[in-house]
Amino acid sequence: MSEAASITVLYGGVGSEREVSLASGRAIAAALAERFSVDAVELNEEKLPVGLDGRKSVVFPALHGSFGEDGRLQSLLEDAGVEYAGSDASASRLCMDKAETKERARAAGLRTPEGLTFDGREAPLADEVIRRLGSSLVVKPVDQGSSVGLHFAEHRSELGVILSRIDSGRWLIERRIRGRELTVGLLHGAAMGVVEIRSSSGVYDYRAKYTPGSTEYLFPADLNAEVEARIKDEAERLFDACGCRDFARIDFLLEGTRPYLLEVNTLPGLTATSLLPKSAGCIGLDFDRLAAELVAPALARFARRAGERGRA
Repeated sequence: MSEAASITVLYGGVGSEREVSLASGRAIAAALAERFSVDAVELNEEKLPVGLDGRKSVVFPALHGSFGEDGRLQSLLEDAGVEYAGSDASASRLCMDKAETKERARAAGLRTPEGLTFDGREAPLADEVIRRLGSSLVVKPVDQGSSVGLHFAEHRSELGVILSRIDSGRWLIERRIRGRELTVGLLHGAAMGVVEIRSSSGVYDYRAKYTPGSTEYLFPADLNAEVEARIKDEAERLFDACGCRDFARIDFLLEGTRPYLLEVNTLPGLTATSLLPKSAGCIGLDFDRLAAELVAPALARFARRAGERGRA
């Protein structure tokens, strides 16, 4: 057991990704308990649990989507003086916003699908969107994960129906890239293995992600060395450009030999069969060892802070 700090795993939450978060929280808590003193706390409201003490505990946030991944939880932890694993509040806010992330990616010289953003209260006309982007399109919320709210349109009437049902939030419409779906995990800022995702339906949506047997995963992906190196390099560059820390997972679409950024996940799924552990498996890390590596930087920050308090 670690004598430096206990680990508090926060999981659950009240957002649309609660069920995914429950699974991640239970899995990561069990893996961490092999090496550390762990307290797993299920959150049912958007605030820190009573009694959380930053002088005794490091937090591992396993809350996906709103509150857990958009910087709000991280801001509360920072204000409370609690060290935690994963990206800080600023990077979390940035990466939760797909449009802002892609602006940062383009500034770093990375390709992203051509697209436009809009306010759900003022959805654009289907004809105008098609004139700018073509008729094969992807429509999704700017700030949701786990493919929540994801839609595909192949013709004007289909796009019109989708747009007519949107009346709130910020949305992104992009030209659909028909290529191989790839993801790469990053640990301490370094890319691990590239994973290829092959959905039986051809669409990696919420159903494909969470229906057993509907998706095949190849890890490591069968890529030529040059393409693999390019994807890993772009992932590491974007990790740095977005100010991420500790770990993340970055998704790409590969059209021929050209990778296009999809999104950055600062708190990716963390069950033993999730994509980040698959990426880690490519470099020989099993789930328990990966869990220890994920929390190691937060424990180091905790130790430095404790040392500073001791010298004060």
